[in-house]
Amino acid sequence: MTAQQPAPSLVELRQEIDRIDETMHRLLMERGTIIDRLIKVKKTSESGSAFRPGREASMMRALAERHEGLLPLDTVESIWRVIIATFTYVQAPYTVHADISGGDAPMRDSARFHFGFTVPYVSHPSAGAVIEAVAGGRGDLGIFRIDQGASSGAWWRTLAVEERPKIIARLPFIERPDHPAGTPVFVISKPLADAAVRDVVLYAAQFERWHKGVNAVLAELGGEVVASAADAEGLSALIAMHGRVAQGDLHGALTKSGASLTDLTEVGSHAERFHVK
Repeated sequence: MTAQQPAPSLVELRQEIDRIDETMHRLLMERGTIIDRLIKVKKTSESGSAFRPGREASMMRALAERHEGLLPLDTVESIWRVIIATFTYVQAPYTVHADISGGDAPMRDSARFHFGFTVPYVSHPSAGAVIEAVAGGRGDLGIFRIDQGASSGAWWRTLAVEERPKIIARLPFIERPDHPAGTPVFVISKPLADAAVRDVVLYAAQFERWHKGVNAVLAELGGEVVASAADAEGLSALIAMHGRVAQGDLHGALTKSGASLTDLTEVGSHAERFHVK
């Protein structure tokens, strides 16, 4: 039998913590030097866009899958979100524009949790104002509360024009009960040339006449109506559909459901949601 090792002293444990803190800081600075090299290669400061929503979603999923121990996942996720969002901002400065027509507090919480305090946050009274701000900016983002109801109107219809901003992400990337920034939001930006992830594709659908069979058809295909709003032309719906379902197949299925579909236009896409119990 060997003699039991003496328990470390409080001083020794604090020295270990200091060593780890210094290592983490040096690694962040090292990450910064790599980002500086990346800027020169990608020229993101010239293009005005450094967003890679698919890569971010993959990183957050890997983080949740490997996480264990005493530290809450909420804390780990928020730290990594700030790191990612801030280094993206360093590559190409941007502003987050928020539609607060459904309330300011949940949007501000979502923006600060996912993008930190370095990235500027600007609130707007309507979805239309956010879309115009993003369309007029160089590389800005806009966020919209998904569950705000029909009072905001069919804001997604204005994304159907080819060169208008598009939906690029759905937040939070990691969904779980009691998430500190759990309000579901869509993120828009100017169209991304090579960074969009198409696990879920979003469509603006216009119906002259609605039919209850639409919901059944969508459920069968693995999709859903995310939001809807009535207008002078009928009913406009924002539909989320698996990326494996072709637009033509969705159009045909909706037509066969008995509804009078007048338009179906893609308005963006995002990564599949990752759930943690």
